[in-house]
Amino acid sequence: MKKSIGILTSGGDCPGLNAAIRGVGKSAIDRYGMTVIGFRDGFRGLTQDRILRISADQLAGILTDGGTILGTSRDKPHKMPIGDRTEDMTQAAVDTYEKHALDSIICLGGGGTQKNALRLADAGLNVITLPKTIDNDIAGTDVSFGFDTALQIVTEAVDRLHSTATSHHRVIVVETMGHRAGWLALGAGIAGGADAILIPEIPYSIEKVAEAVRARARRGRRFSIVVVAEGVVSIDQADMIEKLVEQKKDADSKKQRKEASVKLAEYHENHVGNTLKLTKELEERTGIESRLTILGHLQRGGTPSAADRLLATRLGTRCVDLLQQGNYSVMVAARGDGAEPVPLSEIAGQKKLVQMDHPWIQAARRTGVSLGDE
Repeated sequence: MKKSIGILTSGGDCPGLNAAIRGVGKSAIDRYGMTVIGFRDGFRGLTQDRILRISADQLAGILTDGGTILGTSRDKPHKMPIGDRTEDMTQAAVDTYEKHALDSIICLGGGGTQKNALRLADAGLNVITLPKTIDNDIAGTDVSFGFDTALQIVTEAVDRLHSTATSHHRVIVVETMGHRAGWLALGAGIAGGADAILIPEIPYSIEKVAEAVRARARRGRRFSIVVVAEGVVSIDQADMIEKLVEQKKDADSKKQRKEASVKLAEYHENHVGNTLKLTKELEERTGIESRLTILGHLQRGGTPSAADRLLATRLGTRCVDLLQQGNYSVMVAARGDGAEPVPLSEIAGQKKLVQMDHPWIQAARRTGVSLGDE
């Protein structure tokens, strides 16, 4: 009996999603004769039974398109906003799955998607996921599709900003995405020849960064490029966060835990303008005009790179093979030139962060790049 499968894209958009949908769809339809149903706007479409029946017509020409033909959202099945309230819509997702007599559902997304997919698996659905994110922070996979394209976009931006930095003798601070993981800032900073790179994994000293800029000025280099991940924290901020986390962990009462949680939430809310403050402080400490460029959602858009198209297609087709074999509750991880199933229970809730002995860190230090810590 031929299988019927569902597919959805969840979380932030990124280049390569359409390539992955195409890889899944063409392999499922052409190789195995499966029926493929797409759910619109992520898990919300699954709970509300909003579908797109996928055929060869829908897959034609989407390989090179950015974004996702299915639409996406950050909604979670177990915490979904419905009007002015939040409800657990897990059963609605199960009902839709059963209504269409699906044999499996494929979820394309980042870290949050892996957790949501595991919850659906626990609710009895056959689930397989594919790793996508420009942050490259999904545990268990060598790389996620979307990252290579974003890396190229940020690197090109840094290349272009060198012109205005040198012409006006400025410090240009470039903010990239990356709340907890610094892969994008680190990779683009090295590739773009940045003079300082600040990532969330390494708390920085503003004075160390300023001194690196002043040292360049003393050598006659009257400009500097500083690439900063949006989630960076200073040494003092890191100490404060650690204390609040410990307070929450060691709290003897619900009231104390709530107080610590409120303080943590206030910190994250106030942290939004941190890069602008960092830029102003660099100007004050160096005496060199400093400007901030926030790349924002530019990093998510555009045509996927060849590497991301290949990766998305490779993972998508491997996903269908695993589905045909009845291998569920796994994420299809990139491993070398191949792809392997990794249990969702092992990677859901985990983050792949930059380790201090990673070759990129070593390469940055050996080429004289300041990481803000020494």
